[in-house]
Amino acid sequence: MVGMTRKKTFFWLCIFLLPNLIGFLTFIGAPIVSSFVISFTDWDLLGDIRFTGAENYIRLAQDPEFWVAFRNTFLFIIGYIPLVLVFGLACALLLNQQMKFRAFFRATFFLPVITSWVAVSLVWKWLYNPEFGLINYALSLLGIDGPMWLNDPNTAMIGIILTSAWKDIGFVMVLFLGGLQNISPSYYEAASIDGAGKAKQLFNITIPLLAPTTFFVTIISLINSFQVFDQVMIMTGGGPGGSTIVMVQNIYNYAFRYFDMGYASAMSWALFLVIFLFTWVQMKYQERRAY
Repeated sequence: MVGMTRKKTFFWLCIFLLPNLIGFLTFIGAPIVSSFVISFTDWDLLGDIRFTGAENYIRLAQDPEFWVAFRNTFLFIIGYIPLVLVFGLACALLLNQQMKFRAFFRATFFLPVITSWVAVSLVWKWLYNPEFGLINYALSLLGIDGPMWLNDPNTAMIGIILTSAWKDIGFVMVLFLGGLQNISPSYYEAASIDGAGKAKQLFNITIPLLAPTTFFVTIISLINSFQVFDQVMIMTGGGPGGSTIVMVQNIYNYAFRYFDMGYASAMSWALFLVIFLFTWVQMKYQERRAY
C-alpha cells in the first residue's frame, strides 16, 4: 500500500482480515469458550443448564473409565509413533534414491494418506477377520494359527496401531523427503572421501541433520495420536471389553450417547491439557537439541 499513512494501512489490513476474524470467532473461538463454560454445568443438550462448579472435574479424577481410556490412548501412542517414524524414514531414504518410476512409487506410498478413514477401516476390518481375512489366511499357509485380532482384547489395540501406521507412513515419508532434500550432497561426498560407508553416513550425517524434521514429525504425530478416534470407532467401537476405548471416543460417548454435555466438555478440556503438557515437555527438552 504505497503512499498510505500507517493508520490507513492498518485500517485496510483490518478490513481485509475482518471476514477471516469473524469466521474464526464464530466457528472456533465461540465454541471453545462455550465448551469451557459448559464443563462447569450439568446439561443434557435439551433441558435447562444447571451450574455445578468443579463437580465434573472431580468426577473425572475419580472415574475409572476415563483412566482406562487414557491408558489405552497412551498404549496406542507407544506403539504408533515408533512405527511411523522408523518406516516413514525408511521409505523416504528408499524413495530419495535415483530410480525408475520414483514419482509413481512416491504417489503410491502417499495414496493411503488421502484415502477416507471409513474406507481404510472397513478394508482392514475385513483383513483382520479371523475366519475369512487375508492376514490369517497368509499365516495359515505358513502353518501359523492367526490370532482373533479385533475380537481379542490382547490383540485388538495392535490391530488398530498397525492400521493407523500403515495409513500415515506416507505422510511422514513426505516430510522426511523434504528434510533429506535439504541436506547438502557435499556432506556425503566428504564422508565418502574419508572412507565412511552408508551406515556411518546414515547415523552420523543423515539422522543428525534430520533432527528438526524428526522433531516436527514427532510433535505432529503425538498430537494426532491423542485424538485417535475414527479407526477405533469403526473397527472395534472401543471393544472388546473396553480394550480399545480411547479418550476422544469416551468424549463422544458421553456427549452424543449419554447426552452428558458438561462431563464431556470437562473431558475435552482434560484432553487439551494433556496434549498441551506433553507437547510443552517435548518442546522443552528436544527443541534445543533438534536445532
